[in-house]
Formats: sequence, structure tokens, C-alpha cells
Amino acid sequence: MTRFLLHVGAGVQCAHMAPATVQTSNTRVFVGTTLVITAADLHSVAGCPFTVPGPKPQPCATIRWAPAARVFVHGQPAVVQMPGTGQGICSSAEQIPQGPPVIASLQARVTGM
Repeated sequence: MTRFLLHVGAGVQCAHMAPATVQTSNTRVFVGTTLVITAADLHSVAGCPFTVPGPKPQPCATIRWAPAARVFVHGQPAVVQMPGTGQGICSSAEQIPQGPPVIASLQARVTGM
């Protein structure tokens, strides 16, 4: 099944609806005018409201993505997704899984597998 290439300007949120931003190491492959994200790139989450009962909150800090099987950017697997719940995992600073990320918007022209 083909999915859309995820890019730097995509609207990505953690499982608790806090916005996420990404810095990519890719400097050459674009979708339109925006850089494509690889599986080596991490989304940083700021302002996640999630807390667990007890003395220590565990808000989302990063998002890691499942890599594409057939699309590569400089030897790194690209990230391909569909709108909605993404194929990745939100994690706390201690790498405790928090749930799947939410993709609010992304480009709908370039696809891959």
C-alpha cells in the first residue's frame, strides 16, 4: 500500500495533541519546497500535558517513525504515512512508549512504500 512522504512542514502531534517539530539531516530531497524526513530524524515534542498518577510526570518528548521499505534518502529509509494515526511511537524522555503520533496534515502528491 502506498502512503505519502512525510516532510518537515507536516502537522504532527504527540498522542496527547502537543505539537511536534523536526530537524532533518536531509538537505537535498524535497517535496515541493519542503525537505523529506528520514527514519533517522526525531520529532521533538514540547508542552505535552500527559502525566501519570504519582510523583513523576511522563510527558511525550520525542516521536520515532517506522521506516519505509522501498524509499530511501541518502541511504536512510524515508518516512511514509497516511493522515490520522501515524506508524510511529511517542516516547517520554526515559523512552517509555506513550502511544501513536497524530498526523494532522501532510502533502498529498508524492507517495512511496
